[in-house]
Amino acid sequence: QVQLVESGGGLVQAGGSLRLSCAASGSIFSINDMGWYRQAPGNQRDLVARISSEGSTNYADSVKGRFTISRDNARNTVYLQMNSLKAEDTGVYYCKIGVYTKRGSTLTLNNYWGQGTQVTVSS
Repeated sequence: QVQLVESGGGLVQAGGSLRLSCAASGSIFSINDMGWYRQAPGNQRDLVARISSEGSTNYADSVKGRFTISRDNARNTVYLQMNSLKAEDTGVYYCKIGVYTKRGSTLTLNNYWGQGTQVTVSS
């Protein structure tokens, strides 16, 4: 089993900063891609940022230049540094991590989701 634990959400004024963390633990052989998604009330869950196992990144246009995704492979953790926050950044943020597990000689890749953390930006 694999568990993800998110932290770092909260209430912040527009222009402020927050840092989200998501740590994976359990029966992990290796980590593949890691990402952050955002879901605002009444909306679908959309990609905010993603980082590959090699460290390449991509961002939603709305957050480019303000958010930075990074990963610590030794800690199986992904971070999202959010600067210059805007009211439209408000939502529940979910991490998603691709995890390889190994049973015998078989590697299996599954995606796991964090429990979500609320980010509220007041204008």
